[in-house]
Amino acid sequence: MLALLASGSSRSSSNNKLAESENSAQNSNMSWGIELWDQNENLAIHTNRGIDALDKFANFLRDRVAIETEYAGKLRRLVKNYQPKKKEEEDNEFTSVQAFRNLLKEVGDLAGQREVVSESLQLQIIAGVTLLSKTLREDRKKCLSDGATLQQNLTTQLSSLDRAKRNYEKAYRDSEKAVDSYKRADMDLNLSRAEVERYKNVMTAKIQQSDDAKNEYANQLQKTNNLQQQHFSILLPAVLSRLQELDEKRTRGFREFIVGAADVESSVAPIIARCMEGIVKAGESINEKEDTFKVIERYQSGFTPPRDIPFEDLSKCDPDSVQDSHYSNSTSNHLTIRGTMSANKLKKRVGIFNIFGSNKEDFSDLPPNQRRKKLQAKIAELTQNIAQETKARDGLMKMKIVYEANSSLGNPMTVEGQLNESEHKLEKLKVDLKKYQGFLEKASQVPTATSSPQATRNQLQNGHRTSRHSNGSADDHHDDGDDQPDDAGSLSSSASPESGLGTSHTSLPGSGQGSANENAIGEDTYYETEVETLNPVGKCRALYPFEASSEGSIPMSEGEELQVIEIDQGDGWTRVRRENNSNGWDEGFVPTSYIECTLYA
Repeated sequence: MLALLASGSSRSSSNNKLAESENSAQNSNMSWGIELWDQNENLAIHTNRGIDALDKFANFLRDRVAIETEYAGKLRRLVKNYQPKKKEEEDNEFTSVQAFRNLLKEVGDLAGQREVVSESLQLQIIAGVTLLSKTLREDRKKCLSDGATLQQNLTTQLSSLDRAKRNYEKAYRDSEKAVDSYKRADMDLNLSRAEVERYKNVMTAKIQQSDDAKNEYANQLQKTNNLQQQHFSILLPAVLSRLQELDEKRTRGFREFIVGAADVESSVAPIIARCMEGIVKAGESINEKEDTFKVIERYQSGFTPPRDIPFEDLSKCDPDSVQDSHYSNSTSNHLTIRGTMSANKLKKRVGIFNIFGSNKEDFSDLPPNQRRKKLQAKIAELTQNIAQETKARDGLMKMKIVYEANSSLGNPMTVEGQLNESEHKLEKLKVDLKKYQGFLEKASQVPTATSSPQATRNQLQNGHRTSRHSNGSADDHHDDGDDQPDDAGSLSSSASPESGLGTSHTSLPGSGQGSANENAIGEDTYYETEVETLNPVGKCRALYPFEASSEGSIPMSEGEELQVIEIDQGDGWTRVRRENNSNGWDEGFVPTSYIECTLYA
């Protein structure tokens, strides 16, 4: 009976504690330990999925970093591939080229910012996510292990309670049977007192066993209730609260990492915006008028266009004049834009459009404007070198004076050699400067509006210049009675860089008037060459029609057969000769891409 009272009081106290815990739960914030006390398995699944989502976010960031790194690398390769070559540096003066160079620089800066994003995501965000995921998995594993231990303890206690209850039920039934047996034996008159006493003793023992089993059951019940109350009100809520904190930490970290990744990219946004502003500024800096002026400055020759060709009335000319004029025409037809020396004299010809290349010290083979610009640039360079060398010489002189005043600082003779070398170099620079100043003065005296090579050829064709015969004599033909320069000067002019002749001369095919020792041009020529007919090196067929828009070129129609007398020298032009002279063209140049050549073996 006392045991029953004790068990009843224990049940009431446990109920009171449960009521107090429920009241406290109602007054506190919602928590997994109270609201989800029976969802342990679902919470384990939920927390595992949450950590998996965090790992998935980390993998996303890794792929993002790989894309950013690849993008930055491709941008850098793009910038490197489009960097101006060394041979293109002369075009840096144009605003469009400068703008493109600035654009490449800004794109390179953009690549750098993408690399910053990649590195920041790798070092700050991905490293943090990886560390958090590892920590959460370890904490979750420990929480689940602790929860499993608590559940095992509770299950063990419930098993003990169930076993005590079964023992109590069996003892109680045995005691009831023993009481019934004793009552029947006591009423049976055939049994002796000794046998009745034996039944009584058995009854007493069974009742005692029942009471012991009852007390054990009550004790186990109290222990179970206490453990169960502690399990569901304290121990399990603590584990579930740790899981809740773990999941909230994961969620909070998810938020911070997403915001952090955005902050990483936002931090470079101002720099990227400045790069975009730089690109826009580079584009706006392009000035088409300024570039046009620079093109004029670079390529303006100073020559004037050819004048009108006067009408030549053959009826008023004497036969000698007609013969000379005919010879002049023949000569001018043979003076192509790319005269070629005979095979044993000069093999390499001057390119058609390489008109401003110069191999002369005074740049006399350049057009007037270009010659003056080259001379002025050379004078400026020499002036700067003289100023630098003067400073170096003055420094050596001061050093020598100091050494002479105090020999402990150094030997003056060690400076003497350097000083003499500097003086010699300075004197040479001054001589060169004076020489180029003379060249510039001489070039400035020549009028800019000189006759162009084409005009000179027109004058040659119409008898306004001296014609040189095969015998070397010269006859002057004047229309207006003015003094005219001799043909050497005119031919030298026609052999200027603009025409592509330079100092080389063409052969006169078919004339038969050239000799090996005769000067074919005049006394002022730079080379004495043999005037001989060049043998064809092959034949060609015109693939497309070509209009001779450049001086020295020759027109051709599609399918026309021509002789190749000089192959392409790398400038895109081939020298050809017609098989007949019906149209007055003996030879000239045509685009190599317009013909199909077959060279002789």
